[in-house]
Amino acid sequence: MLEIKNLTKKFGGLRAVENFFMTAEKGKIYGIIGENGAGKTTLIKCITGIYRPDGGEVRLDGETVYENPSAKVKIGYVADSNTMFEDHSCIQMAKFFAEVYPSFDMERFKELNDIFKLDMNRRISRLSKGQQMRLSFMLATAQRPELLVLDEPTSGLDAIAKKQLLDIIIDEADKGDTAVIISSHHLSELEKLCDEITLMQNGRAVYQSGIDEIKSHVKKFQVVFDRAPDEAILGNYFGVEKIGSIYYLTTPNFDENTLSELKRMGASLIEEIGMSLEEIFIFTAEGR
Repeated sequence: MLEIKNLTKKFGGLRAVENFFMTAEKGKIYGIIGENGAGKTTLIKCITGIYRPDGGEVRLDGETVYENPSAKVKIGYVADSNTMFEDHSCIQMAKFFAEVYPSFDMERFKELNDIFKLDMNRRISRLSKGQQMRLSFMLATAQRPELLVLDEPTSGLDAIAKKQLLDIIIDEADKGDTAVIISSHHLSELEKLCDEITLMQNGRAVYQSGIDEIKSHVKKFQVVFDRAPDEAILGNYFGVEKIGSIYYLTTPNFDENTLSELKRMGASLIEEIGMSLEEIFIFTAEGR
């Protein structure tokens, strides 16, 4: 199990990640979302042991990850840009990984290439961005890692390759031997994929729970009032949009008192409007 406790990472006076907590268990998929600059990639590089934390700790199976080969060898990592040797061919990279990672499964690598169909003799420098991403994913998955960390793994992929990759991620988690952490700007993908979501902002976790739980707190309503509400008071409770006589109200903290508060303000019609993860993210980012 991955345990992150009170993690902080600074660059000069900038706190890229601050007081971050998280656990990740095998058999589950965890999504990390946030605006550019929210700290997602810094967090991932702390999880994978690339960055030394300035505070707190990152542990895998009880072992500190940073500068610990016995922990890092259990982690498969797909970066958002090429980190492979460009003068190597695909098969040379696979053989290199087999030498470095004792758990690397060459047969699994070949099975994955039956799906992605890369030319094993082509050099990395001759691969497109999407092909490099597929190869990186194949290498990391064939490690049979306990923790698979993916930073924008569908970047550069066409629709077919993207579906193939996402299906494999689900299969890997379903086997129960791997925890998966995935950062992506494609929120519709994560909504279908993830067991839990962490929404980061300014290096901190704003929301951290299952998608259904997030949606139980952040809700949007279409409301008609029988008398003009005090919009100043209304704005203290909700994000407010008005089209004609209809108000569209979004609250980040829905509870049993929310509807009674609207009725007290004179609401004669209240209808909930379903929100996607992307809409919740936009509302939360703009509201904060």
